This record gives sequence, structure tokens and C-alpha cells, in this order.
Amino acid sequence: MSDLRKKLIITNRRLDEINAFLTDPNNSLINRLLALVEKYGGPEEINRQAARARRLDNLMDRLTSKKSPYVADLEWLMAQREKKAFISVPNYRRKILGPKGESAPFNERNAVTLEISALQYFPWLIAEARQSIAKGQLMPGRYIRVRNMKEQVQDDDILAVAAAMQIIGASYVETLDTRGTDGSNVHLGGPETITGYFGGIGSPNDYPLKWAEEYLNYYTHYGIRQVLNTNPGTVFLAYMLHKLGIDAEFKISVYMGNDNPFAVLWTLIGASLFSRDDGTTSLVGFNFSNSVNNETIQDADAIRKALGLTDGVRFEHHITETWKSIVRQPYLRRDELVELAARVPNISAKHEGGDPDVERQREHPSDILEYFISKNDIEAQGLMDALTRNYLDKHDAVNHTADALTRAGIAVICATRLH
Repeated sequence: MSDLRKKLIITNRRLDEINAFLTDPNNSLINRLLALVEKYGGPEEINRQAARARRLDNLMDRLTSKKSPYVADLEWLMAQREKKAFISVPNYRRKILGPKGESAPFNERNAVTLEISALQYFPWLIAEARQSIAKGQLMPGRYIRVRNMKEQVQDDDILAVAAAMQIIGASYVETLDTRGTDGSNVHLGGPETITGYFGGIGSPNDYPLKWAEEYLNYYTHYGIRQVLNTNPGTVFLAYMLHKLGIDAEFKISVYMGNDNPFAVLWTLIGASLFSRDDGTTSLVGFNFSNSVNNETIQDADAIRKALGLTDGVRFEHHITETWKSIVRQPYLRRDELVELAARVPNISAKHEGGDPDVERQREHPSDILEYFISKNDIEAQGLMDALTRNYLDKHDAVNHTADALTRAGIAVICATRLH
């Protein structure tokens, strides 16, 4: 076995070949990427613009100059934070555990990040905050967004959410428009070609560079740092942007289909291979396929640890899914999570739907296909109230998970500046 194992060694010659290819002045692929970076002023200037765009005072000034109605909501959110209207973590633990919550030990090393998807509209966050205050609930520590980027620029949702995330102390992810469902494959379109999407969607031809340019645009103009990533080509470019000195970050999407430890190994090898000298990588979140089990994630954790990526790469695991259009229901992984979190650190519990016993009773249960409906169509169909209710059902599911983890003595990571 030992002799056979030695055949797996990557020789220095192979690494030298990779380095020679990446640094070859005649490498047209890398040249196009470098030209794009230079178009935006180079890494230092790109980071400088992003930091300025991300500043809360600048975001608020831009909203104010546009006379956005969201300014009042953001000021209300800040006021509620300052008056400590949201339940504190110690009080939350007492609420769940009673008097023993004051002295009960908690596993902080394996604290689970509370995650919700998808926060499509800023007003949903305000509705969520009001409910959290009224019911003594926790606000998530991580938000996933899948709304069309150009559309949310038009109504200033992109600015309001960017400001709100800083106010509440949470991380968030945007989904760029160059993601395969935007007509990138001219041979596909609609349900009649649905099977073609399994082998023909993604970022064909010149789309990876379009994706990189879209990223740099939103990074420099809005400070958007973390985005969803769905294709091996755009994953590679995200590694390269970070390697070049741009503080880009991304999370692997569930649509990448990482559903086994060997797929995880391949992805994490790339992250390690193209990390900076300090060991950091642009990969900060890793969403498994919903078919994985606890053993898969434990194997993936062993890989992550061996490559020195435990603290830097969060494993994001679906606990609930939308009731329609993605999985067979009922789908609920809460008990598995509680068991897993006792052994595996740096996990986020992603809630894409409400609890099944709630969803099945809704006149309009959650449907992942509704992520791709325009705001105008939603309003024309009178669906906004129903979709808001679906989002609040997800928020309730987040808190049910927080309750279960708290009872198991496992800490949770919520919105750090509220609780």
C-alpha cells in the first residue's frame, strides 16, 4: 500500500509546469484577466474603491441623496440596536433553558452560524427585525441573496441591504446576473429544454470574464465582497483575483453539485493551491448538495483540516428547503445538524424554507422558482405579501434550529451587533 500511495505524489516538475503556464506572457487567458484588473485600476485601487463604497456613511449618503424611503427604516434599525431592543444572547439562553441557561456550558468552538436564504427584498429584513423584537427571536448571522442585480440597483435595494448588514453585524452573499440562467447558452430556454441545463448551463465561452467584470463592477461601486459561485471557470477566476491581491470572496453554490468528499477534495485543493502566502483564500463558504449526509460532511471536514482551511472555509448545509421545485418533501435536517455540530466546527445552518409542518399548511408555500420572478411581476400578481410570509416562515425555522442547538449546548452565531 505504501508503494502504491507514493504514486499519488504531485512532482515539483508538474507544479513548475503549472507556474510556467500561469506566468507565460503569451498566455492569452491570463492576459485577458490581467487586462480586466488593470482596466479597473489594479488591485490596490480596486480595494480602495470597494472600501470607500462599503462605508456605512457613504451608503447612507447615497440613499439620502436619492430620497430613498429606506433611510427611515435603516435609522429605525440603528435606533433599535442602540436601545438594545433585540434579545441578548444570555437572555435568549435563559428563555430556552430557564434559570440553568445562566450557567450552562456551551460549545463555542463549534458555534453554528444561523443562515437564511433568500433575502430578496430589503423590506423583508425590516419585517424580520420587527418580529424578532416582538417575539424575542434571533436575527440570522448570514444572509443569502438571489435577486437580479440590475433590478435591485434600480430601487436602491442593493444599497439598503449593504448598509443593513453592517448595522446588524451579519455577513451576506449576492448572486451575480452572469450565472447561466441569463441566456448564456443560446441553445437552451424554458422547460422544453430543461434536460439541456444539466450539461449545458453555467458560464460558457467568454462568460467567466463577464462574470469577473460584473464582480469588479459591484465590488468597486457598492463594496459587494461576497458572491455566489456556480461554475468551475468562475471559481478559478475568483481564486486568481484574490491571488492577485483583490480581496474578493465567494461561496460555492449548491448548484455546483458538491455531493461527495472527493468533489470537496478537488475544490479545496484548488483553494489551497491558489491561496495567498498567509494561507487565506477567496473561498469563504462551501454549500454542499442537499444529498450529503453527516458522514460526507465529517469526511469533508477532515480534508478541510488537513489543508489548513478549517477556520477560513465555512461549510454551509441546508437544514430546510423551499416546499416546491427543489426537493422531495418533507425535508428537514435539524436533528442531523445537532448531532454533526457537536463534532464539526465552522458550519452554517442554511434555511431555504419554513419547517415542513408549517409549509404544508400555507395557501402559498415557498417555491424556489419565485426567486427568478421580477419585482414588477410579483407586484402585478399580488404575490408580495405571500412571499414575505414565506420569508418569515424561514426566519421561524432559523429560530427553531437555534432553539435545538441551544438545548444541545452548542453556541450559535447570530447578528452580532443586535444580540
